[in-house]
Amino acid sequence: MNRRREETDNQEMTGGRGALEISAEKVKELRDKTGSGIMDCKEALKVAGGNFDKAIEYLREKGMSAATKKSSRATKDGAVTSYIHMEGKVGVMVELNCETDFVAKTQDFKILSKDIAMHIAAMNPLYVKAEDVPADVIESERGIYKKQALTEGKPEKIVERIIDGKLKKYYEDVCLMNQRFIKDQEMTIEKLVKNAIAKTGENIVVRRFVRYQLGQ
Repeated sequence: MNRRREETDNQEMTGGRGALEISAEKVKELRDKTGSGIMDCKEALKVAGGNFDKAIEYLREKGMSAATKKSSRATKDGAVTSYIHMEGKVGVMVELNCETDFVAKTQDFKILSKDIAMHIAAMNPLYVKAEDVPADVIESERGIYKKQALTEGKPEKIVERIIDGKLKKYYEDVCLMNQRFIKDQEMTIEKLVKNAIAKTGENIVVRRFVRYQLGQ
């Protein structure tokens, strides 16, 4: 009897004759929460055995994988978005690129552009991504970290690891894509953009930005 029950459970989880039935209401709820397609939501719920949280995680992982594949595609459309903060004391302009004019005009794209501009106003990054940091700046930072480590008496064999750790923190401080999103500290700006790529089906790139602060 127990063996028969186990076989039935396995069929439900793997899509056998006794496949788990996923209600349209649950599919709609997952779609509303994630913005994913109907078939993707249905697949996620089946893979997760009906578990809503696991289905969300499945879609997130699938989306990240898809976003990585799309990252090499050309982005020749998009928009320049502005954001004014503190009653005119801080202003930001950011160029966000996508593949088509259709996506550039969507509400999701506009919200993403505005969120990134607002984040830049608040967090004042210096570069878009780590690769944009000039080599001489990196070497200067490495020199400072090495001197600090040796002054503190750290063993030579672990100095390089200490430098790499501090350099990672430096990128998180000054590079937009490495920074924690001000609206959700659980994700970086890079992850925010990748989520948008997964949702829109197009590659999205933060091309450049400029931040003005009164008196600076």
